Amino acid sequence: MGFPELATMTTVEATTAVAAAPLVVLPVGAQEQHGPGMAMCTDTVRAEGVASRVVEGLAGRAVLAPALPYGVSPHHVAFAGTMSLTAATFQTMINELIDSLYDAGWRKILIITGHGGNAPALSVVAQDQLQLHPELWLAWSPITALAKPEIAQLDVTSVHGHSGQAETAQMQFLAPELVRDAELQPGTTEVSQLTGRARLSRSTLGPKLAVGFDSYHQGVLGDPRQVTAEDGKLIIDAVVDKITRFAQEMIMGD
Repeated sequence: MGFPELATMTTVEATTAVAAAPLVVLPVGAQEQHGPGMAMCTDTVRAEGVASRVVEGLAGRAVLAPALPYGVSPHHVAFAGTMSLTAATFQTMINELIDSLYDAGWRKILIITGHGGNAPALSVVAQDQLQLHPELWLAWSPITALAKPEIAQLDVTSVHGHSGQAETAQMQFLAPELVRDAELQPGTTEVSQLTGRARLSRSTLGPKLAVGFDSYHQGVLGDPRQVTAEDGKLIIDAVVDKITRFAQEMIMGD
């Protein structure tokens, strides 16, 4: 892939890039458990994989920022190796990274998060920035949530999600070397396997209830053994297409 990367630029090149590439794409992920079969950098790898493809598709009109590899993951801390930020700390980090890019001259920033647990904090950041920098265009996007039609084509279990079919397929496509195929095992796959609290947390009635992932078998939702790299490509391609089209409109906006 060939595209502008802020990490590999000199400061002189970055100054030039502000005018040539008015949009910065910032991937954010997490360091958290993904069951016995996937690396804990999974969410960061997926964010970087999508972000780099979006930037490449924008043909020099966007810059890829270095990824933030930590996120809001208190629901995974029962599993060894998980490193979590508080929501307040994460918001401060994102706000300060945005401030740095703003001070350098960028006025359009797109954050791509590979970790769903970052979403509430990113919504707060977006509101903060409306007050701090009213002229800044700040958008953020999830990944898997943008590919519901593609995921519906998979042979998903009645309960699926974290470390399940969709995430595993994406990793099989983006970084198969980080998937331990022989160690992939089904986690919680049926509603009947959920605790009362976990079941209520997945209710569609409206209110939201937090639950730790130690409530789920091996911290996995679904059966990751059922998918392929081809499935992952379908998901990633769909997500990249949607985000790229949105980013093109951001760049053209005044």
